[in-house]
Amino acid sequence: MRRSTDRILVSHAGTLPRPPEIAELIRQGPAGAAELTRVLPGAVKEIVRKQVEAGVDIVNDGEIPKRGTFSSYIQERMQGIEPRTFAAGEGPPPRDVNGRDRRDFPGFFAAGLGGFGAARGVFGGASATRPEAGERTLQFCTGPLKYIGRQGVETDIANLKAAVEGVDVEPWLPAITPGTVEHWLWNEHYRSDEEFLYAIADVMHEEYRAITDAGLVLQLDDPDLPDGWQMYPDLSIDEYRKYAQLRVEALNYGLRDIPTDRTRFHTCWGSSHGPHKNDIPLRHIVDVILQVKAECISIEASNARHGHDWTVWQDVRFPDGKSLMPGVVGHSSDLIEDPELVAERLVRYAQLVGRENVIAGTDCGLGQRVGHAEIVWAKLAASAEGARIASKQLWS
Repeated sequence: MRRSTDRILVSHAGTLPRPPEIAELIRQGPAGAAELTRVLPGAVKEIVRKQVEAGVDIVNDGEIPKRGTFSSYIQERMQGIEPRTFAAGEGPPPRDVNGRDRRDFPGFFAAGLGGFGAARGVFGGASATRPEAGERTLQFCTGPLKYIGRQGVETDIANLKAAVEGVDVEPWLPAITPGTVEHWLWNEHYRSDEEFLYAIADVMHEEYRAITDAGLVLQLDDPDLPDGWQMYPDLSIDEYRKYAQLRVEALNYGLRDIPTDRTRFHTCWGSSHGPHKNDIPLRHIVDVILQVKAECISIEASNARHGHDWTVWQDVRFPDGKSLMPGVVGHSSDLIEDPELVAERLVRYAQLVGRENVIAGTDCGLGQRVGHAEIVWAKLAASAEGARIASKQLWS
């Protein structure tokens, strides 16, 4: 994995703007599959070109090939699950990643505010809901889980490797974590939460291994490690730490025999456009996050709720051999961050954990969370310019 040895490198956390023609082919499902296969290589090459043009050093495929969200894409790569549709008011209660905030701001959420795009931060409801009927489709684990996604991940790998050929960048692909899968998958087969999580980890291990065996960096997407705090509003800090600890242990089990220096871990507080007043403070879970077997930690760090989290690193010893990718541009506003502000943030982190251990990142994937594709590319360009300014200060 590349490190910032002579300048601050630039990357991002995941989703980038999906070309409309790709979105339409995905929407068509099986009817658009053949055409999607034909055009995806060119679309991935173009998304890589745009990242390079913006100044990004560590690039991905923008997650544009994935059906569903960054999390639910794995549904078509996993056997042992069954969808069920419920009428309004029926079925299990939603898992609400705004649960604590919803108690404090009921009018805000009742007005349909918050969320991003069509999603409102409720698992099993957002993208799988028919609002006109009040129906929602949920996923249930009804038998042994098995990975059946080899063809999908190998296609993703092949398209990205072809897109970066001859370009001086480092490629990476994201994959979801057991704890985040658990939030939209209801268990009816395994005897305990632990057994269920480890079964998901066995499934994901195959995807993780395919990505790293191909020579790509693996990013582990786990926004729901902090999010569960909102989802289960009656838990105490100590109870939640135990909850998070088990999810990290299951993830590390899924990472067995995966090279640590080929992995990075992204986490955030859900990224919905809401109050976030009740996000669990980083200081309460930072030690749990650092237990993940990943060389790089990518974490939300630039918005109005978490812009002060750099202070946590004044009191926490950053582990040897790890790197930190704080978000220096964010998804919570369409305002373009000033490169001088980006540089200020990067220099501050470099002074705390070492300049060679810092990579410029984003709070979350920008593709589905800001108002227009132009804003995404402008934010990434601001991040790159800020990294250049910071590098001049740090290596002068």
